[in-house]
Amino acid sequence: MDLESQARQLVELLDEKRQTLVLAESCTGGLVAATLATVPGVSAWLAGSLVVYQEASKQRWLGVAEETLAEHTAVSAPVAHQMVAGALQTTPHADLAASVTGHLGPNAPAEFDGLIYVGVGRRGQPPRTWGVELKAPKRVGRQRESALVVIETLIGVLERLK
Repeated sequence: MDLESQARQLVELLDEKRQTLVLAESCTGGLVAATLATVPGVSAWLAGSLVVYQEASKQRWLGVAEETLAEHTAVSAPVAHQMVAGALQTTPHADLAASVTGHLGPNAPAEFDGLIYVGVGRRGQPPRTWGVELKAPKRVGRQRESALVVIETLIGVLERLK
């Protein structure tokens, strides 16, 4: 599926399940929120997106610990976890949060090139995080692929809600 049709499906599910979403985006630079914003009616369900490219923004806006960044780097599951938790904490009216952080190239360290970490959390439950190796060879394609991963993950979470 393409990014735009998946965004429509996500917004329909947010509406159906009556869930408000907040995002914490790093490597996507707000692309997830921007794509969702093309869907009419999303404002009822999208609380917002914190675009946190720099480590200082991750720390100040989302409460990511300096020690976590020093020990694991900004591209890690622990940082994605803290980003989700921080987004939910700073947005008390949100039911659901997702985060994404990664290296999309072209100047990424070889072991991190094309690697993202995604986090998802529901209010009252511990966040889950995992790594995804992207298939797209170039930066813009990787941004779109990353946004699609986040949106498809959220669709899966919402489809499992009773």
